[in-house]
Amino acid sequence: MACIVQKFGGTSVADIERIQNVAKKVKAEVDKGNQVVVVVSAMAGVTNQLVKFCQDVSPDYSPEEYDVVVSTGEQVTIGLLAMALQAAGVPAQSFAGWQVPVLTDNSASKARIEQIDAERLKACLDKGIVPVVAGFQGVNAAGRITTLGRGGSDTSAVALAAVLNADRCDIYTDVDGVYTTDPRFVKNARKLDKVTYEEMLEMASLGAKVLQTRSVELAMKYQVNLRVVSSFAENPVGTTICDEEDIVEKEIISGITYSRDEAKITLAGLRDEPGVSAAIFDAMADANICVDMIVQSDAADGAHTDITFTLPESELKKAMAVLEKNRDRIGYEKIVSDTDCVKVSLVGVGMRTHTGIARKMFAALSEKGINVQAISTSEIKISVLIPADYAELAVRALHAAFNLDKKENAAC
Repeated sequence: MACIVQKFGGTSVADIERIQNVAKKVKAEVDKGNQVVVVVSAMAGVTNQLVKFCQDVSPDYSPEEYDVVVSTGEQVTIGLLAMALQAAGVPAQSFAGWQVPVLTDNSASKARIEQIDAERLKACLDKGIVPVVAGFQGVNAAGRITTLGRGGSDTSAVALAAVLNADRCDIYTDVDGVYTTDPRFVKNARKLDKVTYEEMLEMASLGAKVLQTRSVELAMKYQVNLRVVSSFAENPVGTTICDEEDIVEKEIISGITYSRDEAKITLAGLRDEPGVSAAIFDAMADANICVDMIVQSDAADGAHTDITFTLPESELKKAMAVLEKNRDRIGYEKIVSDTDCVKVSLVGVGMRTHTGIARKMFAALSEKGINVQAISTSEIKISVLIPADYAELAVRALHAAFNLDKKENAAC
């Protein structure tokens, strides 16, 4: 008998018919003699509507009350799925995040899980009852409802799998696995059988929307056997996320991602002296704003410098306000922001052992007349910031340059 955590996203539970289809999939695992814990998101579109309600009430809404509002979507889904399972002859019980409980820190709308007390879930499993848990939500030490950020249901599922020492965590979504790139851009994009935790972590953080970044971090930390599969396939195979050692035939380049949620800020006329950069990014950190690429360039007079950095477009307004508030402390002469940009990234563990990858990447972009505004790298990825209009062209060019439609792609 195996313990399996199944997570179903918004498209998988978008209406009553799909919820009943999910119940069939859960029942199929139960009928095999497995213990099953189900984690669900809100029905497709519901969270967006709840967010809009908050914005319509006040653009400067309270993050704490925002959590109260947006967490209600999952509560509807867990009740409906528990009913559907019961109607199918499967004993089931719904659990909101605070009922588990999933204990988090106090970071409203971006809370991090600190502890999960799984005793109530284990008690259900021992009685043959399927716990249906609301993803995305938790509760802090003060008893306030918190949410884990968009896509947080993935994190909920992986965290529960880790605590329960589950044999497998299946993430059911509207795609049948992880692809070399977005199939909407490249028709011959190829589904990957296996991807390393590191590669998936990079892909998720760089724009791939298959899994939330923190869910992959947790899976890697606790060695959760993770699988991405389609809710709409009869016998889904999907993509397995695993250790590099578990992949016999490693791809040189596994995928190309892109992110449109990008903004660029340039601070011009900064004093070229120690402490200036620290002042900028200290202010960003205090405001809980994540910064990505950073480029520094010297001014012609040799006494001043410019610093450009990128951040999520959703954080731009907040960041500009923080920088204006700290203008005297930072000492910049001019500030310019730009949202007409996109980040395109090349990801693959093969970068550790193969040369010529950067050369081929920049040559492919150059041949298409695509200008690179910023670059960042790690052991297994190269990211570039380019004008937004060139996103699809860049993805197609790189996919072709690295032969990602073929299983064995070339570096040089």
